[in-house]
Amino acid sequence: MRLFTAIAALRCYLNSQKSAAPHVTVGLVPTMGSLHGGHLSLIQRARQENAIVVVSIFVNPLQFGPTEDFQDYPRNLDRDRLLCQQAGVDAIFAPAATEMFGNSGVTETQKTAQTQIYLSSLTQVVPPPAMTSVLCGKSRPGHFQGVAVIVTKLLSLVQPTKAYFGQKDAQQLAIIRQLAVDLNLPVQIVACPIAREESGLAMSSRNQYLTADQKQQACALYRALQQASKTFASGDRTAAAALAAAREEVAAWPAVKLEYAELVDPDTLAPLQVVETAGLLAVAARVGSTRLIDNIILRNRRPIVAIDGPAGAGKSTVTRQAAKALSLFYLDTGAMYRALTWLALKTGTPISDECAIAELVSGSYLEYNLDPGALTLKINGEDVTEAIRSLEVTSRVSEMAAIPAVREFLVEEQQRCGKKGGIVAEGRDIGTNVFPDAELKIFLTASVQERSRRRLLQLKETDRANISLAELERDIALRDEQDSTREIAPLRKAEDAVEIQTDNLTVDEVIDRIVGLYKQRIVVRT
Repeated sequence: MRLFTAIAALRCYLNSQKSAAPHVTVGLVPTMGSLHGGHLSLIQRARQENAIVVVSIFVNPLQFGPTEDFQDYPRNLDRDRLLCQQAGVDAIFAPAATEMFGNSGVTETQKTAQTQIYLSSLTQVVPPPAMTSVLCGKSRPGHFQGVAVIVTKLLSLVQPTKAYFGQKDAQQLAIIRQLAVDLNLPVQIVACPIAREESGLAMSSRNQYLTADQKQQACALYRALQQASKTFASGDRTAAAALAAAREEVAAWPAVKLEYAELVDPDTLAPLQVVETAGLLAVAARVGSTRLIDNIILRNRRPIVAIDGPAGAGKSTVTRQAAKALSLFYLDTGAMYRALTWLALKTGTPISDECAIAELVSGSYLEYNLDPGALTLKINGEDVTEAIRSLEVTSRVSEMAAIPAVREFLVEEQQRCGKKGGIVAEGRDIGTNVFPDAELKIFLTASVQERSRRRLLQLKETDRANISLAELERDIALRDEQDSTREIAPLRKAEDAVEIQTDNLTVDEVIDRIVGLYKQRIVVRT
């Protein structure tokens, strides 16, 4: 693991890595140090998904107000360095303020009041005022502008494939997502679940300010969110009901001084009166002199079942039948790739020309009817439900699916189809990337030997069994390796997915297991 404090050194390192492997993926985890379990969960996710992991450690003076704890904010680089090394981090970037802002800028010892004056001399990164003036922005003027400046600088310096942020800082997450979209930054902003202590208290560097008694009192925030969630689950989708439940719980803990409890849109942060699809219930409070935040997403949708797994495990067959057994809609993600392949062939756009395909995709739109009785798929207004099943489309769809612009476009389309839930979908990374918040995730797998045997039987049925079982096993093992290491949509099992090993199981037995898990995890819970 390397430790860099200079921008030039960091750039040198990243350039050398990218020169050695031009398509190497880089994951960035921005932090202010004083690492805890929440940070480590971000690092772990980045480690799983990228060849190189960079952790930045920088207490950003621009996001602290004059009366906030910049000088006292916990710092322990030696401990952070050890934790990063144990977590498999490749490089730490821990610059001084003068390295990030120049010798004439703020320093580590200047009073935070001066930072707002200095901020006006920097090139401005100004998030939408509607997003920065609500929730924490009411009591922390200038905070999110300071966050936007440093995050933009870090994204520019590291140029990561993905950047990882915790859901605990939900307002920050929404603003950074908007920043990346508005500035057309070529990075995927990845939201990671809130890491909690056994008591439910959201992990935070500021928790170390709390006494043992205060920590117990601080659990009121999590309890408040749980009470609001129960009210919501009972069928009352109004903000008034959820907020009343949250405030009532906090009021029972006298040491917890509630600053706000609000229900907003998770993406725009606009206030909600009723949750149509999803709502962010966010709370902030002081326990002693320590300010704490927490939140929960309330979803008003039917469940989503996401089925991942290696090629040949029977995902398509199982997903179709599971959807029928659960009275949910089957989302045929493969058909979406086929539709774009059909469009490229029809328009004469070379699939080998990624730039031309990106141009074609950007001007296209899909219309997907999920009703099993009238399942149709249109692209640019033309019904292609049957046309996409041609041999010509089948022979080119895999090539099309490997194009980044196609992948990005279809992930958005699939997420749009799942906005109100009620679907079962399968794919190589449906549960890890497309629907990471799916209510039930299944990792459907089988041994290489079993998948080879099934494939050979299929080939014999079509009189195309001109390959041996041993050859099929080699091909499938190679396919598994390629699928799990590919840059686009790599195959991996989500941490919260239930693995179903289908060797010696019939399709009906697999469906029974999925239905049982659905009832156990979703029906009983609701």
